[in-house]
Order: sequence, then C-alpha cells, then structure tokens
Amino acid sequence: QVQLVESGGGLVQAGGSLRLSCAASGSIFDIDTMGWYRQAPGKQRELVADITGGDSTNYADSVKGRFTVSRDSAENTVYLQMNSLKPEDTAVYYCNAFLSVVSDYSKYGTYWGQGTQVTVSS
Repeated sequence: QVQLVESGGGLVQAGGSLRLSCAASGSIFDIDTMGWYRQAPGKQRELVADITGGDSTNYADSVKGRFTVSRDSAENTVYLQMNSLKPEDTAVYYCNAFLSVVSDYSKYGTYWGQGTQVTVSS
C-alpha cells in the first residue's frame, strides 16, 4: 500500500504565497518522478510542475517564474512553493508520484494524492 498525503492548501489573496507538501509512504522501493497537477472547476487536470530523481524540473508555462518544485528524496516528499499567486491559480492541487513498490520493484506505476484546495481571491 502506498499513500500520498498533501498539505498546505488554503485561501490566500492575489499576490500571496503558499507552500504545498506531499509525503509518500508505504512499501515504496523507488520513486522516479514526483510532481503536482491541478484541476479547476470545469477544466481538465493539468501538469503544474514535476521533478525527477536527478532533480530535473519541468513547469507549465503559466507558472514559470512564480512556482518552484523541490523534493527531499530521503523523506519521499515533494514541495511546491507558489509565489505571486493569481486568481486563475485557484484549483484542487494533486500530488503525483511515479514509483515502484517493494513487492514488485521492477514495475513502476502512477499514484495520486487526495488533493488539496488552493483558492486565490482577487
């Protein structure tokens, strides 16, 4: 069993900052990529940012220069520092991990957290 638990969402005014955290736990053998997706009402889920085991990062154009993704591999945790927030950043943010488990360490699969709400008021 693998769990991804997010924290750090909330309500913030435009221009403010929030930091999201996501900790993966369970019978994990290896984590390749961890990242964040978001889904706004009536829209499809979209990639916000991700980071590989080698610390290579990838960002959606809409958040470049404002958001920073980082990870603590020893703690199986990924972070998303969000600065200069805009009302259009309002969404449910989901943690994502591409990992393998101890019982089948050669097979990688995608796991999701339950989501955390981020609301940016204008």
